[in-house]
Order: sequence, then C-alpha cells, then structure tokens
Amino acid sequence: GSRDEGASVAGAAHFLEHLLFKSTPTRTAVDIAQAVDAVGGELNAFTAKEHTCYYAHVLDSDLELAVDLVADVVLNGCCEHQDVELERDVVLEEIAMRDDDPEDALGDMFLTALFGEHPIGRPVIGSVQSVSAMTRAQLHSFHVRRYTPERMVVAVAGNVDHDDVVVLVREHFGSRLIRGRQPLPPRKGTGRIAGRPRLTVANRDVERTHICLGVPTPGRHWRHRWALTVLQTVLGGGLSSLLFQEVRESRGLAYSVYSSLDMFADSGALSVYAACLPERFGDVVRVTTDVLESVTRDGITDAQCRIAKGSLRGGLVLGLEDSSSRMNRIGRSELDYGQHRSIDRTLRQLDEVTVDEVNAVARRLLSKPYGVAVIGPDDSKRSLRRQLCRLVK
Repeated sequence: GSRDEGASVAGAAHFLEHLLFKSTPTRTAVDIAQAVDAVGGELNAFTAKEHTCYYAHVLDSDLELAVDLVADVVLNGCCEHQDVELERDVVLEEIAMRDDDPEDALGDMFLTALFGEHPIGRPVIGSVQSVSAMTRAQLHSFHVRRYTPERMVVAVAGNVDHDDVVVLVREHFGSRLIRGRQPLPPRKGTGRIAGRPRLTVANRDVERTHICLGVPTPGRHWRHRWALTVLQTVLGGGLSSLLFQEVRESRGLAYSVYSSLDMFADSGALSVYAACLPERFGDVVRVTTDVLESVTRDGITDAQCRIAKGSLRGGLVLGLEDSSSRMNRIGRSELDYGQHRSIDRTLRQLDEVTVDEVNAVARRLLSKPYGVAVIGPDDSKRSLRRQLCRLVK
C-alpha cells in the first residue's frame, strides 16, 4: 500500500496498479480486456494505505480463467517505457479529478492535517510532483520487492471448492514460491504515530464549504476497537445518529454530514465530514463541536448504544450475502490478523461492548486536539479562522 512507499516515490503502489494491466509477456491490454468481456466478468484493482487488491468477479464456471488472469497481471505485468508514460498522464488526470471533487480532496487533506509527513498522511494517489518524476526503474523495483508470495493473500468466495482453489493457485502462482519461505506476519506498525493535529485550509471556487475534523485513534489491534466503532456509529453513522439529527434534521444547516473511522495497523482516525453553504459554516462547526463535547462530557445512552450495535450487526450479516464483500472480508482478515476471523467471533465481540466502555473511549479520544481540513470559497473571515484554530490547540 501507499504507506510502504518512500516520499520520493509517493503514489508508486497506485501507479503500478494501473500499469500492470497494460501487458504481460503473453497478453496485451486488449487480450486481457477481451478475456474478461468474453465471460461477462470484471477484472479490476484498488490501492489503499496498507494494501493493494487485484480482483476478478466471474461465474463459478470461469474460476480458472479468473485465477489465471489475476496471477498473470500481478506476477507478470510489464513496466514498458511507453506504458509508463501513457499511464503517467492517466494518473495525473486522476489527481486533477480528485482535486475537482471537494469531498474526495478533503479526505486526503484531513489525513495530512492529522498525520503530517508520515506515509499514512500522504495521498494514496501521490502528488503531481512525485508522479511526474517517477521512473520506470523505480516502479519496476517496487514491483519486484513488494509483489512476492510471502506478502500475498489469495481469497476466493462463491460457489467454489477449497481444494480445487488450492490446486489452481498452486498452478498459477506456484512459479514464484520459494521452498521454506514463510508468509510475513501481519503488519504491526511502529506504535502510535507521532504528530500534532493541525489546521489546513484551501480556497476553491466551490458553492459549498466542506469541513473534515477529527482525532487520531489507536489502530485495529486495540482491544477497544469495537467500542470505538460503536462510538463512530452513534456520532454519525446513520439517519438516527447525533450529528445527522442535530446538524441536518433539527437545524437544516447541512445536507451532508457523517462520521468515518479509518483503522490502520498502529493508528487510526475518527472523523466528521460536513458540507454547507458558506454563511452556515460557523454554525455547523459550533453544533458539531457541541455534539462532540457533549458526548465527551455526558456520554451516550444505553438506547443509543443498543441502536448502534444493532446497525453494525445488521450490516455485517447482510454483507455476507455479497460474494465480493465476503472475499474482501476473509482476505483482509488474513492480511491484517494472520487468521480467518469468523463472523460469529466478530458478532460476539460486538455484543460484548457496553455503554460504559464506549463512554470511556469517548472521554479518552474526543477530548484531544482536532485535526481540521477545510475547502471553501473564502477563508478570509478572521473570526472564523480563529474559531477553527482553537480546535487544534
């Protein structure tokens, strides 16, 4: 993922994800596309902070083709000079598209405000400067060093037989296996990521002002992670959430308001996003911080905890109906924890969360200085800027 990159090659994982689909020693980009189209399937990929996922979605009768295509792209994808230059332009266009979407751009700005120069604080997509300067040799080196069997997890979900899948994976991935080499243990990270949350503001020619504010959290191995997830859901995870009710339903200050939780190996981020008309921005900030301070001071109720747990439980179980979600879940479980964590285990951990535990988490985390990112048409109002600056102190 992008946190495995050095600053000089920021965006390499995402750039490489684009590049590997261009050709392999036995297939052109057209060959790859036609093979997928011929069976009505999908072959795609995405890059995140800590991993890159290449996936195929096909009928069960086309499983062997899917394994063959994914293995060929991941293991044998080429980094030809002409393809590097072509995809460089595509990635730069993608960066421009990101910058045209305030909500998308704000997410990257917020993590930078929270984590600074740490790789988690850098955008997955990289920057115009890093992508423009990246060389074929750097991309090839990243591929050779990072795309090794001991770093990979192969996950398959659907109407398949496990033993048949093992045979196919050995056949198509086995050429890279090295006898005696063991899988790498799950990523533990380097402990809590140092850095002081700060304020970052960008002027854009947009109709609404967008804000994202939040606090750093412990990572996914924290024993209170499910209590933190319940807290996030109570704050802004649904139509009955505190922020949705206070900011939108009761006061009509913003159409869009919600909370998010990103969890990495050694740290995380609990954040709130809202978008509103510029003249309502001060009120949105005030009401949002009032909600956070109220939860920190007074806690949540038993009823709010129960509703949030029910919402999370339903979402987890309903996700099992989709084969892509199941694939992602079991793959991430192996990658993040080195084992398959059953849905029953997860539901038990969720059921064990108490309102007292959630309130203890709120007191510990929500009283910290906020990281704040703002995109809007005008940041010249000194009083408003002073109000924002107080959040990060």
